[in-house]
Amino acid sequence: MKHFDVIVVGGGHAGTEAAHAAARMGARTALVTLRADGLGVMSCNPAIGGLGKGHLVREIDALDGVMGRAADMAGIQFRLLNRRKGPAVQGPRAQADRKLYRQAIQAMTAAQPNLEVIEGEVAELLGGARVSGVRLADGSEIATRAVILTTGTFLGGLIHIGDQKRPGGRMGDSPSNALSANLRDLGVQLGRLKTGTPPRLDGKTIRWDALEMQPGDDAPEVFSFLNAKPFARQIACGITHTNERTHEIIRENLSRSAMYGGHIEGVGPRYCPSIEDKIVRFADKTSHQVFLEPEGLDDDTVYPNGISTSLPADVQEAYVRSMFGLEEVRILQPGYAIEYDYVDPRSLTQHLQLRAIEGLFLAGQINGTTGYEEAGAQGLVAGLNAARLALGQDLVGFSRTNSYIGVMIDDLTTRGVTEPYRMFTSRAEFRLLLRADNADQRLTGFGVELGCVGEARARVFGEKMEALEAGRGLMNALTLSPKEAAGHGLKLNQDGARRSVFSLLSFPDIELDDLTAIFPELGALSPEIAGQLAKDALYANYVERQERDVAAMKRDESWEIPADFDYSALSGLSNELKLKLSRARPLTLGQAARVDSVTPAALTLILAKLRQRQRQQTA
Repeated sequence: MKHFDVIVVGGGHAGTEAAHAAARMGARTALVTLRADGLGVMSCNPAIGGLGKGHLVREIDALDGVMGRAADMAGIQFRLLNRRKGPAVQGPRAQADRKLYRQAIQAMTAAQPNLEVIEGEVAELLGGARVSGVRLADGSEIATRAVILTTGTFLGGLIHIGDQKRPGGRMGDSPSNALSANLRDLGVQLGRLKTGTPPRLDGKTIRWDALEMQPGDDAPEVFSFLNAKPFARQIACGITHTNERTHEIIRENLSRSAMYGGHIEGVGPRYCPSIEDKIVRFADKTSHQVFLEPEGLDDDTVYPNGISTSLPADVQEAYVRSMFGLEEVRILQPGYAIEYDYVDPRSLTQHLQLRAIEGLFLAGQINGTTGYEEAGAQGLVAGLNAARLALGQDLVGFSRTNSYIGVMIDDLTTRGVTEPYRMFTSRAEFRLLLRADNADQRLTGFGVELGCVGEARARVFGEKMEALEAGRGLMNALTLSPKEAAGHGLKLNQDGARRSVFSLLSFPDIELDDLTAIFPELGALSPEIAGQLAKDALYANYVERQERDVAAMKRDESWEIPADFDYSALSGLSNELKLKLSRARPLTLGQAARVDSVTPAALTLILAKLRQRQRQQTA
């Protein structure tokens, strides 16, 4: 029987990040997937990043993950969303070439030491309450100390097109039904969620010359801190719109939709609605924007972003052809909805280990999330912790105060989900601290300590931090009085206080170029270092306030709640909260505060009980 320290089940974004993370930690890792040539396949939109999601990709990259580097190698249009707003809410996004992305992931996987790819279907977990291995569908067994399930939409996957349904993990691939049944046998509670995808169009049949075109940024911002520019040729995307005729066709056929016809029990993502949902929920709108995004440089397939659907194929053709520029378009693959099994993420620890089964970790859509970025970030955390468990090391967690990864995992494990979870910048209380541009400053040093960051990245990071420190020192040493500033056309309060260049950069009307004209030595700083320091300076005053808030939050977090804490015996707590807290099992008072419906009064009761226990133990 083969033996590995860690077995990763599933070859999607969560699976590849999990496998690479575990292998980088020194654990002998197996990645078990149905098809090795399916590694890196982008099942839905061939795009990476966006608002909130781009932060996750930068954090994955800061910890030496693969998603950002693959996106840079495959990106054919880069755009920084919210460019007119502050850096804290800006989101890098890239439209990717499907083939180039898949090739990049497969090449990095083949080059990763300690990682072996095994083709097969995991049908059963071995070991009961403590994972000891897996059994494949062919009957063979593999022993291990830790298993990571990253099944995506494959767990009990069911594809819907109108009133037709067929088993499938995605179009063209079989679902994983045996593993779903095995989890139920082990007592794992499963629910159902759904997601959808639009029809794919033949780009040769689109009237591109009549459409409005959207180019990428003139100065593309890539994802990886190791890269400076894109690798692939850049292109523009087309824009069209639905219209009243489009909406009429959809309304007339709502009963034929899998969702509105009652064929789907799973709940879909509210923030990425199907075109049927848009027509019903926003009945007053006569038009919705549709982005026509090419799927590759040498591929005529086009992804119409904004019209995912579960309507029958003939209705899809009718409503798509009602749109300007698509009058004669040919559909290469119909859109479809897919429902699948997921596990209530409140049954997980902050390390993404299932509480009921030691050594079993879950990552990605199985935890109720949606999107490549959310999946990849969870995969990285699960991979790090599965490796540490297998190697006899303490598990590590991420905090809401240091990363969007920490925000997401805390949201999932304390609040659960009622629909597929999607990351937004608004979910983070400390988003001025947790910017996409400073993800490496926040996390790469932590990754070096953990051992998941390679020598090349550690060296580049060290050089960058030295340059930032030197640049900040220079900026703090160069000062101006209000009178001197006025002499250069800079308006300041005439309070007599001298201000450093770093301080002056926090003023909205003062740019780095203004100060470089006064202090030519600033021109010696590289554009990358100078730009980063300008962003750091912009938020410096606000960051100080948020750091005080972080300290206050950590004081709450310091009150650890014992694993055997009996909420049912807590007088004054409602039965509803007793049940929710018993299920969530928060590790700290801070986590308890974020469990759904928990009130300040309830926290006071818990804190009083914790203090009572502390007094009894010290008496």
